[in-house]
Amino acid sequence: MDFINMLNMRHKVREQGEEKYKEQSKERLEKIIMTKIRTTMIGALASIEEHLGFLWQPKDGKMSSEAIEFQSLYEKVRQEILDNGNNQIRNIKSEMENYSVEWLRYRLTLPFRQPGTQTEGKNDKE
Repeated sequence: MDFINMLNMRHKVREQGEEKYKEQSKERLEKIIMTKIRTTMIGALASIEEHLGFLWQPKDGKMSSEAIEFQSLYEKVRQEILDNGNNQIRNIKSEMENYSVEWLRYRLTLPFRQPGTQTEGKNDKE
């Protein structure tokens, strides 16, 4: 294989790696967004249950007609919240298809200096 073909092959492999990285970056972002939306939905439901759950909790082991009505109303609200959240998740997935995403990973650059060299007028032996 000659040098030009090797350079072309190297370039092609690098491009494939970059495309794969962008796809993985997009999948990572989608997963993070989906988790946040689901957490918001479940958090909203948990708040409703925490602050209003007493309305449909059985008293003395029996549920009153009001409690049954409140529980039915809560189930309807719960289903609407979940349906709306799931619709938004599908919309986001669809919207993400229009974007190219690249995760800018966390980077840390550590300064390197040779032992025995001076930096900013100071000597290592001080």
